[in-house]
Amino acid sequence: MVSVKSVLCSIASLYVACFSLFVLVDVYARPTNNSAARHDKANANANAKDKDDNEIQPPNHVNGLKLEKGGFLNKDFHQEVFLGKEIEEFEEDSEPVKNRKKLISIFEKVDSNVDKKISASEMQRWIMEKTEEHFQQAAKENKMYFKTVDPDGDGQVSWDEYRIKFLVSKGFDEKQVAEKIKNNEELKIDEETQEVLDNLKDRWFQADEHPANHLLNEDEFLAFLHPEHSRGMLTFMVKEIIRDLDQDGDKTLTVSEFISLPVGTVENQEAQDIDDDWVKERRKEFEEVIDGDRDGIVTMDELVEYMDPMNEFSALNEAKQMIAVADENQDHYLELEEILKYSEYFTGSKLMNYAQSVHEEF
Repeated sequence: MVSVKSVLCSIASLYVACFSLFVLVDVYARPTNNSAARHDKANANANAKDKDDNEIQPPNHVNGLKLEKGGFLNKDFHQEVFLGKEIEEFEEDSEPVKNRKKLISIFEKVDSNVDKKISASEMQRWIMEKTEEHFQQAAKENKMYFKTVDPDGDGQVSWDEYRIKFLVSKGFDEKQVAEKIKNNEELKIDEETQEVLDNLKDRWFQADEHPANHLLNEDEFLAFLHPEHSRGMLTFMVKEIIRDLDQDGDKTLTVSEFISLPVGTVENQEAQDIDDDWVKERRKEFEEVIDGDRDGIVTMDELVEYMDPMNEFSALNEAKQMIAVADENQDHYLELEEILKYSEYFTGSKLMNYAQSVHEEF
């Protein structure tokens, strides 16, 4: 007679085998390569690296800016300008019921005339308010970072002072680096770090406003870290983006240049399909938003206007776009049921059974 213990052991073994097979299938079914996935991973690594660098290096990602370093579209832009500083509260693993209540609360705040629907002008006002929140948060953090690079508290930081702190964050000995810089001795720095330093130096002197004295005060240091706080630095950032994407050297961008993928980024058909979606998004953004005069060419001025987070006209266009995504009844307004249904677009969090309690909670 077969014992109960033997049967249970057999069932357990079968379960483990099935689960292992499922994991293997899942792993090998994933695309081996695609540009969007690589960019997400790069951003995650960059963000972690920023923290290791004591945040004294300009971040790769800036909340509320439409384009990332290198010209990548900011995939979280809609959520950042809709949620403001509350974006961290909408985590993927948080409870749907709590997130639904938060989203309803936000809807009520955006709906300033309390007519139970959001207009483009109401959304525009809200976007400007949330963008200002990002500005205030960056300015607050900047005070702390500035103290890190200005230990003597004289309110000004030289390039050498910053360079020392930066290299210390990379693991160099502060006294040794300071001594070598003081004596104009050569620093033994790896090629990658030197390249970063060269780029930072260019950015540093761009942030040094007229009359230039090669020293940054607290406001200039804020512009150095966050180019969105300075029109001049925003223009400098746009120049870098055009430089990275411009293939014919005419200092403008065509749609083909804006949507082009680096050579060798697609390795299989599944990755090709994902990258095709990425290209479609960029083409749509170029043709419908960035290219203001619809002439097929984006100039530096057009890209600066597009990138400027405090541009009211851009905020209105963004508001209309965000409403259009969820406007199922095509009345050019956003109703509560629509925003809950499209919660993933606005918050990054998918709310389950959204319609079930709309009328109960509103």
